[in-house]
Amino acid sequence: MIILWTVLGLIALLAAVCLFRAVSVHKKTAAYRAPTPDMRAEAYAEKLSRMVAFDTVSVPETNQREKFLPFHQLLEELFPLVHRHLEKTEIDGNLLFRWKGAHDDRPLVLMSHQDVVPAEGEWTHAPFSGDIADGKVWGRGASDTKCSVMAFFQAVEELLEQGYVPDEDVYLSSSCTEEWAGDGCPKLVDYLAGRGVHPFLVCDEGGGIITDPVGGIKGNFAMVGVFEKGKADVRLTAKSAGGHASAPGKRTPVARLADFVAEFEHGHPFKRKMSREVQALFEQLAPYAPFYMKLLFTNIWLFRPLLVRALPMISAQAGAMLQTTIAFTMLKGSNAYNVLPQEAALGANMRFIPHQGMEESLAIVRRLAEKHGMEMEVFHAVDASRSVDIHGEGFSLVRSVIGATFPGLETCPYVMTGATDARNYERIADHVVRFAPVVYGPEQMKGMHGLNENIEYNCLSGAVDFYKNLIQAVRHQ
Repeated sequence: MIILWTVLGLIALLAAVCLFRAVSVHKKTAAYRAPTPDMRAEAYAEKLSRMVAFDTVSVPETNQREKFLPFHQLLEELFPLVHRHLEKTEIDGNLLFRWKGAHDDRPLVLMSHQDVVPAEGEWTHAPFSGDIADGKVWGRGASDTKCSVMAFFQAVEELLEQGYVPDEDVYLSSSCTEEWAGDGCPKLVDYLAGRGVHPFLVCDEGGGIITDPVGGIKGNFAMVGVFEKGKADVRLTAKSAGGHASAPGKRTPVARLADFVAEFEHGHPFKRKMSREVQALFEQLAPYAPFYMKLLFTNIWLFRPLLVRALPMISAQAGAMLQTTIAFTMLKGSNAYNVLPQEAALGANMRFIPHQGMEESLAIVRRLAEKHGMEMEVFHAVDASRSVDIHGEGFSLVRSVIGATFPGLETCPYVMTGATDARNYERIADHVVRFAPVVYGPEQMKGMHGLNENIEYNCLSGAVDFYKNLIQAVRHQ
């Protein structure tokens, strides 16, 4: 009986502690909203419109320098002072501009890509129209990511008009191969490395001002990407002697592929773990959450196992921040209904989490492939990137500039489940963050790589101001 009362007392104490921690965190409301469009925002929209109207679809494994040179001419027309005063380097269509500052030991790199993915299907506004309608710029690349390219070029253009000289060198970096993880950005990094350039801070696309980032939490939040998951494409092949479908045997190629897929769909072969970055994300969102979520987010020390188990069932995006993922994307078997295939193939895309990196994750898939009598091939494999220290100088500086530029906007660390060019800079830079200073609502997130891509142009003034403020915040020490 004493043991029972002791246990009940401990439970009551834990409940009291959890409730106290939750109620001690004062309720907040996400206050930031992009301003009403003015003449300045409309002028930026016109520039972005012309950039979007230029078809810059990139083709994998193809040198498209000649295609991108006319786009560079458009940039020169739109941003004449940048081209007049900055040192320009062009390598196979990839661009690098150096703005010489008073010092060069802590350079800043602002980057985003020129190329876009193909635009298929039926669009409300033609994908390369650059239409301005309903408060938005429409077209492929409007949000991913010509908006960022426009914004940092415009920021430098305006600072040059004012006669400003940066305290540290500033580089504008823009590849034309990002959408297929090509060699454009690596060539620019090689160029800088060969000249001994060691950037203090790199700011690429990836995160952004995300509307309603987690189910139940409303408003705009600055989600700053601090690392990227690794990735690989995997092909799995099951073989047999084939035969007529009227007398199928056991463990035919398609059946073995199906059993293999079921291992991942219904089991949990990859380890789930909440990293310190993900914990920091939820803790910062806690004041904005409904009480039941705040109770969990303010007591991760107790509810971590529950959250790790429940989050993948609540949100695919949240679940992807906790573990390696594998998505089955391609399937091929027989060419006839009544023929058993001699070979059936399955394609998958993997994204590696740091706590169970590329080698360990691939080993798990290989072991299960062998269990089901399948061969495995791996393509384009790269491990997870290095994480930015969320308490370090680089992240703190970006957080400060976000706060100064967008009053009322909360800044949160964010795990990138996609991929960017930014990882290429990690070998020469101290701090590499992923943040595009534009608002991505549900419509913009859906349109990215999809139909009817657009950006609400009222956020463009804030994007330009963010880059101007960041340039002026990087100081010599």
